[in-house]
Amino acid sequence: MGRVGRAGRVGGASAVVRAPLAAAALVLFSFPAFPAFPAFPASPASPAQPPASAQDPIFRSQASELVVLPVVVTDKQGRFISDLPKDQFAVYDNGRHMAIDFFTNEDTPATIGLIVDASGSMRTKLGEVVAATLAFAKSSNPQDELFALRFNDDVQDAIGGKRFLLAEDSDALRTAIAGMRIEGRTALYDALVDGLARLHDGSRGRKALVVISDGGDNASHAKLDDVLARARASNAAIYTIGIYDAMDMDKNPGALKVLAQTTGGERFLPRSPGELMQAVERIAREIRSGYTIGYAPPDHDGTFHRVRVGVEPPDTRRLNVRTRPGYFASGPVTRP
Repeated sequence: MGRVGRAGRVGGASAVVRAPLAAAALVLFSFPAFPAFPAFPASPASPAQPPASAQDPIFRSQASELVVLPVVVTDKQGRFISDLPKDQFAVYDNGRHMAIDFFTNEDTPATIGLIVDASGSMRTKLGEVVAATLAFAKSSNPQDELFALRFNDDVQDAIGGKRFLLAEDSDALRTAIAGMRIEGRTALYDALVDGLARLHDGSRGRKALVVISDGGDNASHAKLDDVLARARASNAAIYTIGIYDAMDMDKNPGALKVLAQTTGGERFLPRSPGELMQAVERIAREIRSGYTIGYAPPDHDGTFHRVRVGVEPPDTRRLNVRTRPGYFASGPVTRP
Protein backbone atom coordinates (compact mmCIF):
# COMPACT_ATOMS: atom_id res chain seq x y z
CA MET A 1 0.00 0.00 0.00
CA GLY A 2 1.03 3.62 -0.30
CA ARG A 3 2.40 5.76 2.46
CA VAL A 4 -0.01 7.61 4.71
CA GLY A 5 -0.38 11.03 3.17
CA ARG A 6 -2.61 14.06 3.52
CA ALA A 7 -3.72 15.77 0.34
CA GLY A 8 -4.17 19.50 0.08
CA ARG A 9 -1.73 20.64 2.79
CA VAL A 10 -0.32 24.04 1.93
CA GLY A 11 1.32 26.64 4.01
CA GLY A 12 3.84 29.38 4.43
CA ALA A 13 4.69 32.25 6.70
CA SER A 14 1.56 34.11 5.71
CA ALA A 15 -0.64 31.21 6.84
CA VAL A 16 -2.85 31.74 3.80
CA VAL A 17 -4.40 28.96 1.80
CA ARG A 18 -4.65 29.73 -1.88
CA ALA A 19 -7.29 27.53 -3.41
CA PRO A 20 -6.25 26.44 -6.92
CA LEU A 21 -8.65 24.33 -8.87
CA ALA A 22 -7.94 20.61 -8.65
CA ALA A 23 -6.96 19.03 -11.95
CA ALA A 24 -10.35 17.40 -12.44
CA ALA A 25 -12.33 19.98 -10.53
CA LEU A 26 -13.80 21.62 -13.56
CA VAL A 27 -15.30 18.56 -14.80
CA LEU A 28 -16.50 15.08 -4.49
CA PHE A 29 -17.40 18.30 -3.38
CA SER A 30 -20.59 23.46 -13.97
CA PHE A 31 -22.88 23.05 -10.72
CA PRO A 32 -25.82 25.00 -9.31
CA ALA A 33 -25.29 27.64 -6.68
CA PHE A 34 -24.81 26.98 -3.02
CA PRO A 35 -28.35 26.75 -1.72
CA ALA A 36 -29.62 28.89 1.10
CA PHE A 37 -29.03 27.00 4.31
CA PRO A 38 -32.21 26.87 6.40
CA ALA A 39 -32.29 25.48 9.91
CA PHE A 40 -31.81 21.74 9.51
CA PRO A 41 -34.93 19.92 10.68
CA ALA A 42 -34.77 16.65 12.56
CA SER A 43 -35.49 13.71 10.28
CA PRO A 44 -38.74 11.99 11.25
CA ALA A 45 -37.31 8.75 9.84
CA SER A 46 -34.55 8.76 12.46
CA PRO A 47 -36.01 8.02 15.91
CA ALA A 48 -32.50 7.53 17.36
CA GLN A 49 -31.39 11.10 16.81
CA PRO A 50 -32.09 13.66 19.55
CA PRO A 51 -32.95 17.27 18.82
CA ALA A 52 -29.97 19.41 17.88
CA SER A 53 -28.50 21.09 20.93
CA ALA A 54 -28.36 24.82 21.44
CA GLN A 55 -24.68 24.65 20.51
CA ASP A 56 -25.31 23.25 17.03
CA PRO A 57 -24.65 25.73 14.23
CA ILE A 58 -27.91 26.72 12.57
CA PHE A 59 -27.87 28.16 9.05
CA ARG A 60 -30.97 30.29 8.63
CA SER A 61 -32.31 31.45 5.31
CA GLN A 62 -32.22 35.21 5.02
CA ALA A 63 -32.52 37.40 1.96
CA SER A 64 -29.42 35.75 0.52
CA GLU A 65 -27.75 32.37 0.59
CA LEU A 66 -24.53 31.62 2.44
CA VAL A 67 -21.33 30.18 1.07
CA VAL A 68 -20.30 27.73 3.79
CA LEU A 69 -16.64 26.79 4.15
CA PRO A 70 -15.23 23.99 6.31
CA VAL A 71 -11.83 25.31 7.45
CA VAL A 72 -9.03 23.37 9.14
CA VAL A 73 -5.99 25.03 10.71
CA THR A 74 -2.84 23.13 11.73
CA ASP A 75 0.62 24.11 12.88
CA LYS A 76 3.85 22.93 11.24
CA GLN A 77 3.77 19.73 13.34
CA GLY A 78 0.31 18.91 12.01
CA ARG A 79 -1.45 19.67 15.31
CA PHE A 80 -4.95 21.12 15.07
CA ILE A 81 -5.39 24.75 16.07
CA SER A 82 -8.99 25.31 17.12
CA ASP A 83 -8.87 28.41 19.32
CA LEU A 84 -8.49 31.23 16.78
CA PRO A 85 -11.11 34.01 17.03
CA LYS A 86 -13.35 35.06 14.18
CA ASP A 87 -11.59 38.38 13.67
CA GLN A 88 -8.28 36.65 12.92
CA PHE A 89 -9.69 35.05 9.77
CA ALA A 90 -9.82 36.78 6.40
CA VAL A 91 -11.94 35.40 3.56
CA TYR A 92 -11.45 36.41 -0.07
CA ASP A 93 -13.88 35.64 -2.89
CA ASN A 94 -12.22 36.13 -6.30
CA GLY A 95 -9.78 38.42 -4.51
CA ARG A 96 -12.50 40.48 -2.81
CA HIS A 97 -12.43 40.67 0.99
CA MET A 98 -15.69 39.33 2.44
CA ALA A 99 -17.47 39.98 5.72
CA ILE A 100 -17.94 36.79 7.76
CA ASP A 101 -21.63 36.28 8.56
CA PHE A 102 -21.33 32.95 10.35
CA PHE A 103 -18.50 31.49 12.41
CA THR A 104 -18.07 28.61 14.82
CA ASN A 105 -15.14 26.62 16.15
CA GLU A 106 -17.08 24.56 18.66
CA ASP A 107 -17.10 20.77 18.78
CA THR A 108 -20.65 20.51 17.53
CA PRO A 109 -22.22 17.24 16.31
CA ALA A 110 -21.97 16.46 12.60
CA THR A 111 -23.80 14.31 10.07
CA ILE A 112 -21.28 11.86 8.63
CA GLY A 113 -21.68 9.23 5.96
CA LEU A 114 -19.43 6.17 5.86
CA ILE A 115 -19.04 5.01 2.25
CA VAL A 116 -17.56 1.52 2.39
CA ASP A 117 -16.24 -0.57 -0.50
CA ALA A 118 -17.70 -4.10 -0.33
CA SER A 119 -16.47 -5.31 -3.73
CA GLY A 120 -14.56 -8.54 -4.21
CA SER A 121 -11.18 -6.77 -4.09
CA MET A 122 -11.84 -5.88 -0.42
CA ARG A 123 -12.43 -9.47 0.70
CA THR A 124 -9.22 -9.68 2.75
CA LYS A 125 -9.75 -6.19 4.24
CA LEU A 126 -13.12 -6.58 5.99
CA GLY A 127 -11.63 -7.07 9.45
CA GLU A 128 -9.54 -3.91 9.05
CA VAL A 129 -12.57 -1.95 7.84
CA VAL A 130 -14.70 -3.02 10.80
CA ALA A 131 -11.97 -2.07 13.27
CA ALA A 132 -11.36 1.26 11.56
CA THR A 133 -15.05 2.13 11.49
CA LEU A 134 -15.41 1.48 15.21
CA ALA A 135 -12.26 3.49 15.95
CA PHE A 136 -13.68 6.38 13.94
CA ALA A 137 -16.97 6.31 15.87
CA LYS A 138 -15.14 6.12 19.20
CA SER A 139 -13.09 9.23 18.32
CA SER A 140 -16.13 11.16 17.07
CA ASN A 141 -18.52 13.38 18.97
CA PRO A 142 -20.90 10.88 20.64
CA GLN A 143 -23.87 12.82 19.24
CA ASP A 144 -22.67 12.69 15.64
CA GLU A 145 -25.30 11.03 13.48
CA LEU A 146 -23.83 8.39 11.18
CA PHE A 147 -25.09 6.46 8.22
CA ALA A 148 -23.28 3.79 6.25
CA LEU A 149 -23.60 2.83 2.59
CA ARG A 150 -21.93 -0.27 1.22
CA PHE A 151 -21.24 -0.55 -2.47
CA ASN A 152 -20.24 -3.30 -4.89
CA ASP A 153 -22.43 -4.03 -7.93
CA ASP A 154 -24.98 -1.62 -6.48
CA VAL A 155 -25.37 0.68 -3.47
CA GLN A 156 -27.29 -0.33 -0.36
CA ASP A 157 -27.86 1.02 3.13
CA ALA A 158 -25.63 -0.96 5.49
CA ILE A 159 -27.72 -0.03 8.54
CA GLY A 160 -31.07 -1.78 8.39
CA GLY A 161 -34.13 -0.16 9.94
CA LYS A 162 -32.61 3.23 10.74
CA ARG A 163 -31.40 6.01 8.49
CA PHE A 164 -28.93 7.21 11.15
CA LEU A 165 -27.11 5.89 14.19
CA LEU A 166 -25.46 7.95 16.89
CA ALA A 167 -21.68 7.55 17.03
CA GLU A 168 -21.99 6.24 20.58
CA ASP A 169 -24.06 3.26 19.33
CA SER A 170 -20.99 1.18 18.51
CA ASP A 171 -22.67 -2.23 18.77
CA ALA A 172 -25.18 -1.45 16.03
CA LEU A 173 -22.44 0.01 13.85
CA ARG A 174 -20.25 -3.08 14.32
CA THR A 175 -23.12 -5.37 13.38
CA ALA A 176 -23.90 -3.33 10.26
CA ILE A 177 -20.35 -3.21 8.89
CA ALA A 178 -19.36 -6.77 9.86
CA GLY A 179 -22.51 -8.11 8.17
CA MET A 180 -21.63 -6.77 4.72
CA ARG A 181 -21.25 -9.30 1.93
CA ILE A 182 -17.96 -8.80 0.11
CA GLU A 183 -18.43 -9.62 -3.55
CA GLY A 184 -18.88 -8.26 -7.03
CA ARG A 185 -17.70 -5.15 -8.83
CA THR A 186 -17.27 -1.54 -7.64
CA ALA A 187 -19.88 1.24 -7.91
CA LEU A 188 -17.96 3.92 -6.02
CA TYR A 189 -19.31 6.95 -7.90
CA ASP A 190 -22.94 5.86 -7.51
CA ALA A 191 -22.31 5.43 -3.76
CA LEU A 192 -20.89 8.95 -3.50
CA VAL A 193 -23.89 10.43 -5.31
CA ASP A 194 -26.22 8.60 -2.91
CA GLY A 195 -24.11 9.61 0.10
CA LEU A 196 -24.19 13.31 -0.81
CA ALA A 197 -27.98 13.11 -1.18
CA ARG A 198 -28.35 11.37 2.20
CA LEU A 199 -26.37 14.11 3.95
CA HIS A 200 -29.25 16.50 3.23
CA ASP A 201 -31.50 14.39 5.47
CA GLY A 202 -29.20 14.89 8.45
CA SER A 203 -30.08 17.30 11.25
CA ARG A 204 -26.52 18.42 12.02
CA GLY A 205 -24.99 21.58 10.61
CA ARG A 206 -21.62 20.07 9.71
CA LYS A 207 -21.52 17.46 6.95
CA ALA A 208 -18.83 15.01 5.85
CA LEU A 209 -18.33 11.78 3.95
CA VAL A 210 -15.63 9.25 4.85
CA VAL A 211 -14.79 6.92 1.95
CA ILE A 212 -12.93 3.63 2.45
CA SER A 213 -12.04 2.13 -0.94
CA ASP A 214 -9.29 1.36 -3.41
CA GLY A 215 -10.64 4.22 -5.53
CA GLY A 216 -11.52 2.09 -8.54
CA ASP A 217 -14.92 2.04 -10.24
CA ASN A 218 -16.19 -0.43 -12.82
CA ALA A 219 -19.95 -0.58 -12.17
CA SER A 220 -21.35 2.96 -11.67
CA HIS A 221 -23.84 4.76 -13.87
CA ALA A 222 -22.43 8.07 -12.57
CA LYS A 223 -19.06 9.38 -13.72
CA LEU A 224 -16.37 11.09 -11.66
CA ASP A 225 -17.37 14.42 -13.23
CA ASP A 226 -20.93 13.90 -11.98
CA VAL A 227 -19.71 13.29 -8.44
CA LEU A 228 -17.43 16.32 -8.50
CA ALA A 229 -20.29 18.54 -9.70
CA ARG A 230 -22.61 17.35 -6.94
CA ALA A 231 -19.88 17.58 -4.31
CA ARG A 232 -19.04 21.17 -5.20
CA ALA A 233 -22.73 22.01 -4.84
CA SER A 234 -22.72 20.77 -1.25
CA ASN A 235 -21.08 22.12 1.88
CA ALA A 236 -19.66 18.68 2.74
CA ALA A 237 -16.01 17.74 3.14
CA ILE A 238 -14.99 14.37 1.73
CA TYR A 239 -12.23 12.32 3.38
CA THR A 240 -10.86 9.37 1.44
CA ILE A 241 -8.87 6.39 2.68
CA GLY A 242 -7.23 4.22 0.04
CA ILE A 243 -6.65 0.63 1.11
CA TYR A 244 -5.50 -1.86 -1.49
CA ASP A 245 -2.84 -4.42 -2.29
CA ALA A 246 0.06 -3.56 -4.55
CA MET A 247 -1.32 -5.90 -7.25
CA ASP A 248 -4.84 -4.44 -7.14
CA MET A 249 -5.54 -3.61 -10.79
CA ASP A 250 -8.59 -1.50 -9.95
CA LYS A 251 -6.95 0.90 -7.51
CA ASN A 252 -7.23 4.59 -8.34
CA PRO A 253 -5.59 6.77 -5.66
CA GLY A 254 -5.79 9.73 -8.04
CA ALA A 255 -9.58 9.73 -7.90
CA LEU A 256 -9.45 9.60 -4.11
CA LYS A 257 -7.10 12.59 -4.12
CA VAL A 258 -9.26 14.82 -6.32
CA LEU A 259 -12.38 13.96 -4.32
CA ALA A 260 -10.67 15.14 -1.14
CA GLN A 261 -8.95 18.20 -2.59
CA THR A 262 -12.07 19.50 -4.29
CA THR A 263 -14.02 19.56 -1.01
CA GLY A 264 -11.41 20.65 1.52
CA GLY A 265 -11.01 17.12 2.90
CA GLU A 266 -7.95 14.89 2.99
CA ARG A 267 -6.74 11.69 1.34
CA PHE A 268 -4.94 9.02 3.34
CA LEU A 269 -3.00 6.03 1.98
CA PRO A 270 -2.25 3.82 5.00
CA ARG A 271 0.39 1.12 4.59
CA SER A 272 -0.73 -1.04 7.51
CA PRO A 273 -3.72 -1.69 9.79
CA GLY A 274 -2.09 0.55 12.39
CA GLU A 275 -1.81 3.44 9.97
CA LEU A 276 -5.42 2.87 8.93
CA MET A 277 -6.48 3.31 12.57
CA GLN A 278 -4.41 6.49 12.79
CA ALA A 279 -6.07 7.84 9.65
CA VAL A 280 -9.66 7.37 10.85
CA GLU A 281 -8.84 8.79 14.27
CA ARG A 282 -7.26 11.86 12.67
CA ILE A 283 -10.30 12.40 10.44
CA ALA A 284 -12.59 12.26 13.48
CA ARG A 285 -10.40 14.76 15.35
CA GLU A 286 -10.28 17.06 12.33
CA ILE A 287 -14.07 17.14 12.03
CA ARG A 288 -14.28 17.98 15.75
CA SER A 289 -11.50 20.59 15.59
CA GLY A 290 -12.44 22.46 12.42
CA TYR A 291 -14.05 25.84 11.87
CA THR A 292 -17.19 26.60 9.90
CA ILE A 293 -17.24 29.98 8.16
CA GLY A 294 -20.13 31.40 6.15
CA TYR A 295 -20.54 34.54 4.08
CA ALA A 296 -22.98 36.00 1.57
CA PRO A 297 -21.75 35.55 -2.04
CA PRO A 298 -20.83 38.87 -3.67
CA ASP A 299 -22.29 38.04 -7.09
CA HIS A 300 -24.94 35.85 -8.69
CA ASP A 301 -23.14 35.47 -12.00
CA GLY A 302 -23.20 31.72 -12.55
CA THR A 303 -19.39 31.47 -12.61
CA PHE A 304 -16.77 29.72 -10.53
CA HIS A 305 -15.49 31.80 -7.61
CA ARG A 306 -12.06 31.07 -6.17
CA VAL A 307 -11.94 31.15 -2.38
CA ARG A 308 -8.95 32.04 -0.23
CA VAL A 309 -8.93 31.90 3.57
CA GLY A 310 -6.09 33.28 5.64
CA VAL A 311 -5.05 34.01 9.18
CA GLU A 312 -4.20 37.70 9.45
CA PRO A 313 -1.92 38.98 10.76
CA PRO A 314 0.32 35.93 10.18
CA ASP A 315 0.71 33.76 13.27
CA THR A 316 4.23 33.09 14.55
CA ARG A 317 3.38 29.38 14.62
CA ARG A 318 3.44 29.28 10.77
CA LEU A 319 -0.08 27.94 10.51
CA ASN A 320 -1.48 25.99 7.58
CA VAL A 321 -5.07 26.68 6.52
CA ARG A 322 -7.16 24.35 4.36
CA THR A 323 -10.59 24.83 2.84
CA ARG A 324 -12.44 24.04 -0.38
CA PRO A 325 -11.07 25.63 -3.57
CA GLY A 326 -14.22 27.56 -4.39
CA TYR A 327 -17.82 27.33 -5.55
CA PHE A 328 -20.10 28.14 -8.46
CA ALA A 329 -22.35 31.12 -7.82
CA SER A 330 -26.00 31.03 -8.73
CA GLY A 331 -27.14 32.79 -11.87
CA PRO A 332 -29.06 36.08 -11.95
CA VAL A 333 -32.55 35.92 -10.46
CA THR A 334 -35.17 36.24 -13.17
CA ARG A 335 -38.55 37.70 -12.30
CA PRO A 336 -41.78 37.08 -14.21
